[in-house]
Amino acid sequence: MMQKLDQLKALFAEMKNALIAYSGGIDSALVAKIAYDVLGDGAIALTAESPSLLPEDLEDAIAQAAAIGIAHQIVQTHELDNPNYAANPVNRCYFCKSELHDTLKPLALQWGYPYVVDGVNADDLHDYRPGIQAAKERGARSPLAEVGVTKAEVREIAKYLGLPYWDKPAQPCLSSRFPYGEEITIAKLQRVGRAEVYLRRLGWKNIRVRSQGDTARIEVLPDQVKEFVLQTDLPTLIEAFKSYGFLYTTLDLEGYQSGKLNQVLQFNVSSTNGR
Repeated sequence: MMQKLDQLKALFAEMKNALIAYSGGIDSALVAKIAYDVLGDGAIALTAESPSLLPEDLEDAIAQAAAIGIAHQIVQTHELDNPNYAANPVNRCYFCKSELHDTLKPLALQWGYPYVVDGVNADDLHDYRPGIQAAKERGARSPLAEVGVTKAEVREIAKYLGLPYWDKPAQPCLSSRFPYGEEITIAKLQRVGRAEVYLRRLGWKNIRVRSQGDTARIEVLPDQVKEFVLQTDLPTLIEAFKSYGFLYTTLDLEGYQSGKLNQVLQFNVSSTNGR
């Protein structure tokens, strides 16, 4: 771990100035922390605000940046204006990251930051992440991936550096809650967001509310499925979800898995190969 941390520090020392694409998640927060520790005022964090980001997550990002000490600004992105994104194709994230980096890169150059860096880690390279390609095409760098830092090591280093949110659950954009091919709208994003906030306030942290049509499918950790059923006031929850616009509320008995909606891609490939 210490060797990789030293490599990250050396990498930022070579950059001298860097703008961090900072979502507030633990990956980009660690990048922001190391960049600030090495570069001081030579580092700045920018967070993209859009309908796919929960207001609560934006508040967390602001608080975390303040705790780190890094300069932090918020910019608006408009990925939903792009019909290629709103149609929610399998490469939706490509258009999301294109919008993000097409917004950040000109600002970085204007403000004198030759590098835009993100929080992509080594494990991300082994998942289906079309957004990584969009970032690379626009010259972004991924220090964690370059050094080979895995997700587990991200948390280990963050804990070592004293970041209080080292174990913060992953919280990708709300658009990831919809099956590929289902159109994404602001109303749908807000509906999912309100449902997840409701569950968070009940004390459930690692959760997702997947949305398909008028159905909400709740995912909690596999070992918490039984506990969720026994401890949750289900009639009250159902009524709350109906007030958000869901006609049906279900629980995924398999439990939460990161990137679960990508399983359909693997299934389609396997089915095609099996013909």
